[in-house]
Amino acid sequence: MPPEPQTSPPTNDARTLAIDIGGTGIKMIVLDSDAKPVNGRARTLTPHPATPEAVLNVIATMVPAQPDFARASVGFPGVVRRGVTLTAPNLGSDFWANFPLQERVAALVQRPVRVINDADLQGYGVISGKGVELVLTLGTGLGAGLYVDGRLVPNLELGHHPWKKDRTYEERLSDAELKEIGKKHWSRRVLEMIAQLEPIFNYDTLYLGGGNAEDIKGDLPANVKLFTNVEGMAGGVKLWAPGSSD
Repeated sequence: MPPEPQTSPPTNDARTLAIDIGGTGIKMIVLDSDAKPVNGRARTLTPHPATPEAVLNVIATMVPAQPDFARASVGFPGVVRRGVTLTAPNLGSDFWANFPLQERVAALVQRPVRVINDADLQGYGVISGKGVELVLTLGTGLGAGLYVDGRLVPNLELGHHPWKKDRTYEERLSDAELKEIGKKHWSRRVLEMIAQLEPIFNYDTLYLGGGNAEDIKGDLPANVKLFTNVEGMAGGVKLWAPGSSD
């Protein structure tokens, strides 16, 4: 279980390296104690095949160019328990089954590290901490994070749930599908998804992020908000609440 997000900025001046491992790109940025970017976001294409060693090698080449940091937070596109990855549908789950990613990244950067699901991490960066809040990230696949009064329900993996025409949410809303059917048709599906999920979760707010959220066409309901990748990566700071264990 990941630590609960803090409700106020940390009292020290520790900087956090936030790393987002995606099916298409690996991103990182250094954040100050107020979760504000210290530098511009760096991005490198995810290697293929995306084996653990190949991904770690990319991270190793990117880290030296980052400003100094005291700790690192990693968002991973799959199920993570206590820093160990269990699945990675958009990277190759066979590669990542029971892989000690938190331990390996800590050895690489020589700093304390915490690893959780990528959508869970991004959600920490944008939620208010009040009521039921659902976070969805639209990128290579579909990530999901669910929070109740700021407390995370980890590893929701809503994207892999059957939806329509014997296909999952992720299969109908993936980046590949967007490219195939175009923004207008794909956006219609996003709105259909929202209409489907609202009476199931009865959320107070739904947050939509990820690289493809900016391609949504049409009016969104009043309780649906868009967020940027940089805003989501601010969740990397909120993992380090004072008094939480490493």
